[in-house]
Amino acid sequence: MSSQPRTLFDRSLSLSYLGLPDEYNPSPEKDPISFLTKHITQLPPHLLLHFSYITSAKERTVLPVIRNRRLKYVSANPSTLNFESAKAQWPNLWPGAERLGSQEGADEKAWADRDFLRGSKRHVGKLGSLLGGYEEDREAHRLRTLQREWEATERFIPEEDESSGDEMVGPGEEESLEELKASFERLVREQLIYGLLEASHHFDYDTVDWDECLDEEDAREAEDRWFEDDDNDLE
Repeated sequence: MSSQPRTLFDRSLSLSYLGLPDEYNPSPEKDPISFLTKHITQLPPHLLLHFSYITSAKERTVLPVIRNRRLKYVSANPSTLNFESAKAQWPNLWPGAERLGSQEGADEKAWADRDFLRGSKRHVGKLGSLLGGYEEDREAHRLRTLQREWEATERFIPEEDESSGDEMVGPGEEESLEELKASFERLVREQLIYGLLEASHHFDYDTVDWDECLDEEDAREAEDRWFEDDDNDLE
């Protein structure tokens, strides 16, 4: 469930907007997912936003409308999901710990050689190499720890992705850096679609889940036709 205080949710807002009684079932407060299943396309974004207080991104994944919006979002290749940005936001998903550690170590060595005591060889000596080695070890250890912590958590593996095992690297083989990057970007997108990606400074599920602009035109037209047919049946 969301960490937001439940008291912030006001069921009367949605019920009043839809012209429904206070005792309406399913209750938007007690059974929000069932309520959204029936009414998500009828509510404006500013009211749907309130459901973030009482539902988690993972729970909302069962809603086809939500999954389709997330899929359309990732398919647009937003900058926040490109490799460098995603790696900075979700380092625990990046498996290339040793390679990242090497880069951090190289940066530390370059700083010592260039800036420390103005790069004086008499003072610096082998300090650059020493600091680089320490930084590489620290960064590699930090990222390995993050990776182990993430692997220890519950992962959701969508059934349709089981066939991807044919593309897995076999025993004794090692993925290239480009392959690692591609696998990482794919994992981030899958985690996002299934509501498992942690929010960050650059990404929040609210901006995707409640954005009706991400709905397909065909879905909107089908919804309109459904209401038209329903009205005809009542006549």
